Amino acid sequence: MRLTGTWPAGLESAFHRYEDALMQDDTAVLDALFEPGPDTLRGDGAGLLRGHSQISAFRSARGGVARRALIGVDVQVLGPDAVLVVGESRFLDGGRGLQTQLWCRTDGTWRIRTAHVTGRAPAFDRSVWRVLGDPLVPGAGSGPGGASGPLAGVRVAVKDLIAVRGQVIGAGNPTWQAQADIEDEHAPAVAMLLDAGAEVTGIARSDEFAYGLAGRNAHSGTTPNGAAPRRIGGGSTSGSASAVALGQADLGLGTDTAGSLRVPASYQGLWGLRTTHGAVSRTGVLPLAQTFDTVGWLTRDPELLRQVVGIAFGDPVERQREAEDPLVRGEPLLLSDALLDAAEPDTRSAFLAWVELVGRPVQSVALPDLDDLAETLRVVQAAEAHRNHGDWVAAHPGALGADVAERFAAAAAVTAEQESAARARLVELRTVLRRVVGNGVLAFPTAPGPAPDRTADTAAVLVTRRATLRMTSVAGVGGLPAVSFPALRVDDAPVGVCLVGPAGADLALVDLAIDLSTTPATRS
Repeated sequence: MRLTGTWPAGLESAFHRYEDALMQDDTAVLDALFEPGPDTLRGDGAGLLRGHSQISAFRSARGGVARRALIGVDVQVLGPDAVLVVGESRFLDGGRGLQTQLWCRTDGTWRIRTAHVTGRAPAFDRSVWRVLGDPLVPGAGSGPGGASGPLAGVRVAVKDLIAVRGQVIGAGNPTWQAQADIEDEHAPAVAMLLDAGAEVTGIARSDEFAYGLAGRNAHSGTTPNGAAPRRIGGGSTSGSASAVALGQADLGLGTDTAGSLRVPASYQGLWGLRTTHGAVSRTGVLPLAQTFDTVGWLTRDPELLRQVVGIAFGDPVERQREAEDPLVRGEPLLLSDALLDAAEPDTRSAFLAWVELVGRPVQSVALPDLDDLAETLRVVQAAEAHRNHGDWVAAHPGALGADVAERFAAAAAVTAEQESAARARLVELRTVLRRVVGNGVLAFPTAPGPAPDRTADTAAVLVTRRATLRMTSVAGVGGLPAVSFPALRVDDAPVGVCLVGPAGADLALVDLAIDLSTTPATRS
């Protein structure tokens, strides 16, 4: 190993003790060798961790690091008690890495105050992508001069639930993927984008069978959050959301049954649209629960979302103006105390402050009991999920991650009587919701709060899931369009504002969201 510089007394042994602890995943030693307190920093390509507690929580959840050997160390003494150490590593299974550490001595003990890790460049992040191309499928009219059409140059991440010709639908599960047939045709939702000139960059990860909201997959890992790296990214349109938030795609094509587009949009500061139920073809889409399944999109750019929605709904021209759009004319926003109470206190406060900044009149409305909405959706969704996939799940014990397996087990326990009662209640609730919304727009926080930390345990994520379903079930049970757009910051992380509008008002709803997001008082 090459050494450049001179070790101060005691630092060489501390440095090598840290390296040995890394290889053994000895988190107790690693924690002891980082300075305690809130000012300690650790950064890598995924983002910055601030404070010893965040760093310790991250380290305890990652499951160790790849085996490596030091090939060089540079030691630069900055002062009697401060030294910069840069280590170069060779990974035993290929590739190089770099780690930069600021070591400080306090009361005779050397500890790391600041660290930055540069890992080897992956071919692609398999937690985000299942298949990746350059592009995987070119857009219509592609040739020497490039694709043509209104979406030419737009890179699309397709959720691994939607058919792409020549590929299989993996459904977020390697056992299913291994048995799946190659698709003969693009799903209409894919073909529409290709015909407009967009290109499919790749097939992006999904929570297994889209039966989740966290973006955690037992087989491919937790998708990164492009806006808040220490938090989960959300699902089940998880890979598509991360690809868009990270700049690896411009448009995410996904599905939303109980929040699978809106939740990752909220968590990662994106624009996400759940379309009116049945308005966009679900042909070529692996179903979870047909009564609620919808197709929709995620973007960083609201105008791109508006363009795509316009193409999908037959209005590819410029945005409607206020005088033509009854939803944008300044009618009151509908607010529900129940939905505001369902949000975490800081989120509720941030939302009410946003409403005041927007300056639009508001009108209070009463919704059906949120627990009733969520439970009705859960029972019907579970019954249909079991009908669609229960036989396969039963024939492949151990193929599912524990959380999704528990959901399918609960789905199998739904009786015919319970399903029948829930379906009857669904008709009643849908009628009430559509009457309450009328020709107006219901506004509320998309999710109870920011995304949970990546280190949150399964029980904590489940609590968040249940709380979230109480909010997302409004559009699901109503069969109504819902757009989530980035408007709030809570605990230095994004939270979306959700607008739910009348059935078929998808275009106008996106227009309204764009207008509200560009209100002069909210631009800062």
